Amino acid sequence: MSFPILSVVIWVPIAAGLVVLAIGDRHAHAARVTALIGAVAGLLVALPLWAHFDRLPSGFQFVEFTPWILTFNVNYHLGIDGMSLLLILLNCVITVLVVVAGWEVIQRRVAQYMAAFLILSGLMNGVFCALDALLFYVFFEATLIPMFIVIGVWGGPDRVYAAVKFFLYTLAGSLLSLIALIYLYSAAGGSFSLLHFYELPLPLDAQILIFIAFLLAFAVKVPMWPVHTWLPDAHVEAPTGGSVVLAAIMLKLGGYGFLRLSLPIVPDASQYLAGFVIALSLIAVVYIGLVALVQSDMKKLIAYSSISHMGFVTLGIFIFSAQGMEGAILQMVSHGFISGALFLCVGVMYERLHSREIADYGGVVNKMPVFAALFMLFAMANSGLPGTSGFVGEWLVILATMKINFWYAALAATTLIFGAAYTLWMFKRVVFGAVANRHVGELTDIGRREVLVLGVLALAVLGMGLYPAPLGEVLHQSVNEILRLAAPGRKLLIGM
Repeated sequence: MSFPILSVVIWVPIAAGLVVLAIGDRHAHAARVTALIGAVAGLLVALPLWAHFDRLPSGFQFVEFTPWILTFNVNYHLGIDGMSLLLILLNCVITVLVVVAGWEVIQRRVAQYMAAFLILSGLMNGVFCALDALLFYVFFEATLIPMFIVIGVWGGPDRVYAAVKFFLYTLAGSLLSLIALIYLYSAAGGSFSLLHFYELPLPLDAQILIFIAFLLAFAVKVPMWPVHTWLPDAHVEAPTGGSVVLAAIMLKLGGYGFLRLSLPIVPDASQYLAGFVIALSLIAVVYIGLVALVQSDMKKLIAYSSISHMGFVTLGIFIFSAQGMEGAILQMVSHGFISGALFLCVGVMYERLHSREIADYGGVVNKMPVFAALFMLFAMANSGLPGTSGFVGEWLVILATMKINFWYAALAATTLIFGAAYTLWMFKRVVFGAVANRHVGELTDIGRREVLVLGVLALAVLGMGLYPAPLGEVLHQSVNEILRLAAPGRKLLIGM
């Protein structure tokens, strides 16, 4: 296709966000309608990517190349593979749902709220499309600004503390990656092209330093233990829409960064330090799963659950097998649906009762049967129930890990126990039993707007769980190409 479809996918949501900002709060309804039109348009322009994506070639598709900053040889270079495609579509779907979910809930600074998510959606699409390292870095860092504003303006009582902590953690981690990119730019003879970086021969000591710089940037974003502490605070204070996008999309930028930059650019260092990353991943799966068990705040429990489940992503990436890597990417997509749905469920209850404490609920099923049924599906998916999307990625990663090391796989499999324990414990106390108090007795079931949002996610969770093959087919060649680039000695021997 000669049509610049990737540019359209990036800039349509951003342009729509700017239009919503221009409309302002004096016309709040018009701002909502325009935001919905912009979000739906962003999804519609991305759908042709799926229809026209060729599953057979291993290279990047829909490539766009335009000189940008001539002095430093920086180019507006875009292209996607199967991994990028799935994450772009996930981002566009979640953006539509967040706009619909906030339709009645947000009554203050409506235009700015909606615009922030539209602009953020376009920026994250830019991360998934960028093939120029500096362009990648600009999009990667720019995503911090809208989320910082969302948490800081529409968040809870400690929103400023949470927003600043989120911003400082992620920015500090990324600054070292910028130093690494500048070193690579110099080594590549004045080019920021990721394709040039992929073929650049580097000695092992240089690769290790670059890998550590990338690790700090992407580990904070995932987030991996022990740089995860910003996430529970950010989730607890963020509005529902902020928590949904943070968990469903923004955390995936870290996993994407490992696959797009770390493994192909410094393959030998990635192999050399894989054991260290696997250890951190298993700590996240086991230890953070135990931490989730003792949480009394539903949002904080789901936040820790996200850290534990994202441990599967980094585990699957760093065992260097096609099965494990495909499982990691499918886990990113599945986690986007499930975590987004769980945060929306908590938001539904919070809007009615203004409490996230598990102890304040009980017997919700008696007053909200439709909601309880959907909530149960997402709780089961979070526990890894076969037939839901939560099972697919985790099972592939466990199978792939078993071929590498039995004890790694055994530790990873504990998430099926801990995940069921903390999720079903929360669900039982909140939903089942007699009506706990008069506040629960006054609850009303979800309306059509909420059924629509949660229903779409329910279909996604079931559809991916029952028939994941189309997603796997999109990933095969992309994963094989990443593994080829990540082969040990491929660049080290050339450089010697």
